[in-house]
Amino acid sequence: MDSRNGRGSALPFSLHVNVIVTAGCGYNGFSMIAHLRGTLLNKHPNQVVVETAGVGYEVNISVPTFSELPANGSEVALHIHTHVREDVIALYGFLRPAEKTLFEKLMTVSGIGAKLAITILSGMAAGDMAAAIRGNDLARLTKIPGIGKKTAERMVLELRDKLPQATGTSTEAVPTMSAMEEDVLSALVNLGYQRATAEKALQSVVKNGMNRNENSGFDAMFREALASLSK
Repeated sequence: MDSRNGRGSALPFSLHVNVIVTAGCGYNGFSMIAHLRGTLLNKHPNQVVVETAGVGYEVNISVPTFSELPANGSEVALHIHTHVREDVIALYGFLRPAEKTLFEKLMTVSGIGAKLAITILSGMAAGDMAAAIRGNDLARLTKIPGIGKKTAERMVLELRDKLPQATGTSTEAVPTMSAMEEDVLSALVNLGYQRATAEKALQSVVKNGMNRNENSGFDAMFREALASLSK
């Protein structure tokens, strides 16, 4: 039997064993997706499409998650947070349980919803963010787009004693030259920056030779561009 949202589109929550749902947790009687394994059809810095049992699931992701994804057509497994509102059911995916946990804890902070939480995770590696919160490093937290001083203070006050120890999840990615630069630009625009402004910041990073450093990757270039925009 198909489950439908208010606009009448099908919501195939448990069509295949690769879609794992949590027991006893639901919305209007529907189970929530907790884990998704399937073929990576499409990937962008803020979103992927994963196919399982012939159904493509659109999943919101952070920039660090994007940088670690395999090539299109590969198998991928994501830990899923199913975000439910009256008008939408959205999926947020993470490669590691710790990242999902941090995302969910961020949403417990007053003023932080799902969209801002995933933006926050795009602005700083999960381990670094946990360290900044525990260390009351407001200056570092306020460099993240969308985070002002008051929000940073609430993050520290409400999460400082609730976060697990940092796991050091940052990784190095293989540079992809012009394609990588396009992905960085797309990520910055998706965060709300004007394209012209984002291009200028990216050009500054490239001019400084980052794209010629074989040890740098998408994360490094993105963070350098983000830092330039935050000055």
